Formats: sequence, structure tokens, C-alpha cells
Amino acid sequence: MSVRTARTARTARTARTRFLAATAVALAALTLTACNDGDGVRAEGPSDTSASSAQPSGPAADASSTAKPAGNGTASSTGGSTTGGSGGSKSTSTAAGSTQGSGKKNGTGSKTGSTGQAGTRNVACDGSTTKTTATAVSRPLNHLLLTVTNTGTRNCDLTGYPIARFAEAQSVPPVAEETHPQAVVTLAPGESGYAGVLLSAADGSGGNGYTAKTLEIGFHKGRSATPALPSKGVYIDDKLTVTYWQQDLDGALAY
Repeated sequence: MSVRTARTARTARTARTRFLAATAVALAALTLTACNDGDGVRAEGPSDTSASSAQPSGPAADASSTAKPAGNGTASSTGGSTTGGSGGSKSTSTAAGSTQGSGKKNGTGSKTGSTGQAGTRNVACDGSTTKTTATAVSRPLNHLLLTVTNTGTRNCDLTGYPIARFAEAQSVPPVAEETHPQAVVTLAPGESGYAGVLLSAADGSGGNGYTAKTLEIGFHKGRSATPALPSKGVYIDDKLTVTYWQQDLDGALAY
């Protein structure tokens, strides 16, 4: 065989090889196109890439991540969040929010009297645990000072105003509302409370006046008292008025 003949044969083989390769490429392209037009590309086998692509996303991925934390960490739930170990953390919120509470209420559970100790209430002052006196004063004019002293062994509350009944009077005098104290008057053993009595008008404008020689003082609760009046009695008219019980003497004589 001559050199030219050998070269011609080699060229023919090379051309045939290229033709077969081109034909194979074309057939592969046609096969892929047919698959895409039909049921899609058929998976040739599992791979890391396809497994990663097949992982669920959205809510399903969150549920999967919450149910099985990645890595070797442990899951703990505090306030509606789930935390993984080395695989990171993910927080989930409840649909209605979270409610925290200790399950118990704080409170002392005790009531306090006007000035008594916790859980106790002072008894009311009355004629059985106090001593009451009635003293005529020179200033203000036509005034009587009532003094109530606690003779008992416990604190007592002197509430309201004296229910004063002079002689045979059918009614009791009204109270001056402007003398109402800001707090209940509480008497410790040996302490005194006070009230003032306007007996008659200083300018003589009162009517239906008479002289009273006896007096009975009623309290808000309990027994009454009968303090002695001056021997000559006291003159009263229809201006007769009492004050509320006061903690100090000046407050009682301010009206």
C-alpha cells in the first residue's frame, strides 16, 4: 500500500468517527427534548444534590426542623421557642400568644382597722370604757367642752359626734358638718377626745331658751354617759349645735 492510500484510509476513518459522534449527540438531544415534552426528566439515581433539593420548605420545613433538631444538640422549649444544639436555633410562636403566670396571687390577706393592728379592728368608745366630762368655757362665749377619756386597756374609736340630750328635750341638737375630721379619732388607753357644744347665740338672737341642769351623751355604739353640768345649769336656745369628735381640744372649740 502506498503512502497516499494509507493517508486516505486514515482520513476516512476520522471522518466516520466524527460523524458517529455527532449522530450520538443529536440523538441524546432529541431524547432530552422528548422527555421534557412528556413526563419530565427521569432521575437516573439518588445524589446529594437531588436529596438537598427534595427537602421540604415553608411550614413543612419548620415543622420538620422543630421535630428533629439538626446536629447533636438537644431541644428545649421556653416561652414558645425550640432551640437546637450545634445545628442552630429556631423560634416558633403560638397561635394565641403566650401567657405567663405563677399560679398564685400575692396579698397579705388581712384587714386593718382604723388604726388597729393587722387583722384587728378597734372597739368603739362608749360609756363603759371611757369617762366623760362637760366643762363650761369662757371662750368662745356660750360654749361647753365635752372631754372623753379612754379608761380601758385597749384602743377605741371615737366615731361620729356626741348625741347630746339636755334635760327633758325631745330631740338632739344638730351637728356642724364643717367640723367633720379627716380621720377617725382613735384613743389609746389614757388619751382623750373632744367635742364642742354651742349652747346659745352670743348675740341673743336665739329663741325658745331655757336652763338645763342635766345632760346625757350617747355614743355611736354602746352605753351612754351622764356628765355633770355646772350646779347652776347651762342656758340653751334653738341655736344649740355640736361638733364632731375631735382629736385635739382646739378643733373642738373652733366652731
